[in-house]
Amino acid sequence: MTSATDVTYGYADLPGLMGLMTGDEKHGPAATSTLDVLWVLYDRVLRVSPERRADPERDRFLLSKGHGPMAYYAVLAAKGFVPVDWLPGFGSYDSPLGHHPDRTLVPGAEIGSGSLGHGLPIAVGTALGLRAQGLGEPRVWALIGDAELDEGSNHEAIAFAGPAGLDRLHTVVVDNSSATYARPGGIAARFEAAGWSAVTVDGRDHEALFAAFTAPHPGRPHVVVARVEPKSA
Repeated sequence: MTSATDVTYGYADLPGLMGLMTGDEKHGPAATSTLDVLWVLYDRVLRVSPERRADPERDRFLLSKGHGPMAYYAVLAAKGFVPVDWLPGFGSYDSPLGHHPDRTLVPGAEIGSGSLGHGLPIAVGTALGLRAQGLGEPRVWALIGDAELDEGSNHEAIAFAGPAGLDRLHTVVVDNSSATYARPGGIAARFEAAGWSAVTVDGRDHEALFAAFTAPHPGRPHVVVARVEPKSA
């Protein structure tokens, strides 16, 4: 995949792309914790491209963890969704790349996000809508943070999706030990109790992430808990 300038970017280029985004950013750990998950998804899993942004058969990726979007913007730039020369303007008054992604401004962004607890319920609705339209191929992916599991809206979505058999729905929980409340058995157990398929992996191990993302889960939604280093104070 190439950018608009026909330069090919790989994983090793992502720190440099993120380094182009300066200014007043308060959520660096939220961004860097998602970098490997985002790269593996966009590089090896998601069936979406700049040319297919409006294709009804595309996969949908919903960044619920939208309050630290620098890694997301870097990956979108590396994959050609947005021009690399947008990155230095990140967060400025006239930049389309805000501190929360805006789907009307950022090519490839499916939702405007940043408020905790919104992305997974929207993903459930998206999966239901695709089913109602008879679109059985597109997959829906939502990336949430472990702290979002403090929000009741997510638990309502989890409780609904399992019994509804939304097997095109996938969730990635990036766990950097930010949640306020511990959960008996860990995060995966919460999803399993609602009938989800669940896998917990090292969130920096690309092969483990790919295997977890592509694991079969017939008849059930699927969650991957990607553990990364705890967020520093």
